[in-house]
Amino acid sequence: MNKTIVNFALIGSLTAVSSIALADSANSNCASLPDHAALKAALIAAQSEANGGFDLHMWGTVVDRDGIVCAVAFTGSDRGDQWPGSRVISAQKANTANSFSLPGLALSTANLYTAVQPGGSLFGLQHSNPVDTDAAYKGPSKNYGQPNDPLVGVKIGGVNVFGGGLALYTNSGNIVGAIGVSGDSSCADHNIAWRTRNNLNGFNFLPPGVGPGGHDGIDYNQASGWAHPLCAVGGEDEVAVTIGAGGPAIP
Repeated sequence: MNKTIVNFALIGSLTAVSSIALADSANSNCASLPDHAALKAALIAAQSEANGGFDLHMWGTVVDRDGIVCAVAFTGSDRGDQWPGSRVISAQKANTANSFSLPGLALSTANLYTAVQPGGSLFGLQHSNPVDTDAAYKGPSKNYGQPNDPLVGVKIGGVNVFGGGLALYTNSGNIVGAIGVSGDSSCADHNIAWRTRNNLNGFNFLPPGVGPGGHDGIDYNQASGWAHPLCAVGGEDEVAVTIGAGGPAIP
């Protein structure tokens, strides 16, 4: 094929991708959601509490109702202070909680674990709606977790089925997006996400859900169809009970 034609085709493809990203950004509802500064402050405050787990630094992501990333932040001094892979996982968790929660039914990512196992009612869900890898790993890396993180303004996609993702609801009960956090055990992630959502103020109205207490808390009752396994680190289930985020552990 003629090299000029190939170059024009490549330019055309890149232009189309850029146009889609710009259109998504222009149509987002991020203005009504926590910005980078608010997310970072709420996440740092949540991570500083006793949450069980390894007491590691965290990544956090907020998406709007259309799954467009509004903000990405971390709690450490630098992007390498928390697991690099958890940046995309946090965004994936936010996308999942948003994608599978409704005004009258909140589902945390922790609520999905049992149902997606072989023989479960939602088996295969975790393979649907894959992450947009072009968006996930776009550079420059120095901007990761900053106000201009390359994820901001685009749809990340992805489905995650362990603790750390929660839908965001206004005080009037409207679902407006979700938050995802990652960087510790999945059980600690859930606790930190719960605290972060509470810290954000105005986004923690709880509609009915399948977790303990009838909301989107983590369920450690292994007889439940919506249970999440206990994490090997220990202590996370007791914290969940203390802060109202789910539990207790039931064999």
